[in-house]
Amino acid sequence: MARIAGVELQDNWKVDFALTKIKGIGWSLSEKILKSLNLKDGKRVSELTSDEISKLASEVEKYPIEGDLLRQVKGNVQRLRTIGSYRGIRHTRGLPVRGQRTRSNARTKRGKRKTVGAFKKEALSKIEQKSAEK
Repeated sequence: MARIAGVELQDNWKVDFALTKIKGIGWSLSEKILKSLNLKDGKRVSELTSDEISKLASEVEKYPIEGDLLRQVKGNVQRLRTIGSYRGIRHTRGLPVRGQRTRSNARTKRGKRKTVGAFKKEALSKIEQKSAEK
């Protein structure tokens, strides 16, 4: 198993796929890295020499990955919050940031549905019993 950027890459994986397991490297960046090192697409991690692994690791270090990438993203979000931008306020409130509608969707952000308004008598009595027990 090769270890690049603190991530164990299994021997039976192809190199282009294995690189995508590193946070911050997707398919396009993986292909770009392989082209810059003149490595074949179909090569497996077990077939790499130690020299190729070291070249691969040094090439990957040129990009923000793993912890550096997470710190960079958190810093960007924190900057938006401190300047009080619209996007920063949306991040703070836990609402969708990129213009998605929230009236009918965004359940993962807004949480479980809460019924407001008309209740049936049975449902209302169950809710009152639960609140009385607490």
